[in-house]
Amino acid sequence: MHRQPAASFAQHPHGDSVASVADDTNKPKKGPGTSDYVKFEQIAQLALALPAACVIGWLAGAAIDKHFHTNWFGLIGILLGAIAGFIQIFTTASRILNRGR
Repeated sequence: MHRQPAASFAQHPHGDSVASVADDTNKPKKGPGTSDYVKFEQIAQLALALPAACVIGWLAGAAIDKHFHTNWFGLIGILLGAIAGFIQIFTTASRILNRGR
């Protein structure tokens, strides 16, 4: 039974060194439509931030309501979720606008 020697840490199994495997020149180039997908993702993130934060706040408030037998934590959860959603929208929008400059 013939056994191959184990590859060293600095040697890739296909003969490339670790440096050439991690080299940025081996990455595929971004196509012309890639930035359109990134813009779409950023706009979708803006559109979903507020409703998702409100739903998460409402669910957390409802769980607290159920635990403590109250009825008002759900409303506080929705309000805190809305605040968190607006903060997320403003930070994402400012990041998008600063990237365009």
